Amino acid sequence: MITSAQQRFINTASPALERDKRIAGVALGGSYIRRESMDEYSGLDFTVAVRDECWDEVLQERVKIAESLGALLASFTGEHIQRPNLLICLYDEPLMHVDLNFMKLSDAGERYDDPVILFQTATLLADELARHPARVPIPDLQWFEDRFWIWVHFIATRIGRGDLFDAIDSLGFLRLNVLGPLISMKNGFPPHGVRHIERDCPEDARMLTETLAEYNAKSCIRALKAAANLYISLRGVNKASLFLRDKAESRALRYLNAIAERI
Repeated sequence: MITSAQQRFINTASPALERDKRIAGVALGGSYIRRESMDEYSGLDFTVAVRDECWDEVLQERVKIAESLGALLASFTGEHIQRPNLLICLYDEPLMHVDLNFMKLSDAGERYDDPVILFQTATLLADELARHPARVPIPDLQWFEDRFWIWVHFIATRIGRGDLFDAIDSLGFLRLNVLGPLISMKNGFPPHGVRHIERDCPEDARMLTETLAEYNAKSCIRALKAAANLYISLRGVNKASLFLRDKAESRALRYLNAIAERI
């Protein structure tokens, strides 16, 4: 459930944003949509819908606007996740993670879920959301199949060379970008990496723990084999619709076994 600290921030931030007449509406997404899933560790995800004619001006003043909402400690933009208009913030009193997703009003319909509108001018934001239903991007499963065995071979070469930090990080990449999304989709959840996977998919999350590696080569080999086996199992649900890279799979696994024998 939403905490009193989170609600206090919302109660302060929402009127402050509403006073800025360049902003046509503000909504809350993420865990706030399903408040039973919120807890003291949850951040707040604001969508800030800006009038199109004010966009350039507001974009230049994002940090100033963020500072008006509370005790802003630090912030940065979201280029690393291909969302340059997102301002990722850390506030104090209370210490809280807050995302401010600035969007042109005309683009506000581009979203993964249906946020809760805090305020809007007339029905501008609601009308824009109604014109464009929420759409969760579904990964292209062939995209996974075309790449997975190349990644397995690459990680095996890192283990063979002794670049174990690289191998461990690359295993994390597989969990985040392939295995986690496939597990979530199998269980009927949006494919958002490994987020909430322990809560939403506990049985499959236990299998995912087998892909965790300690800092030694044998553990990395074991984890990579587990990742490959888990991928094959998860892929099987949609196997008939895929062009399987059988030769790449066979050669990559043979190479992995050869590295394992050498260690």
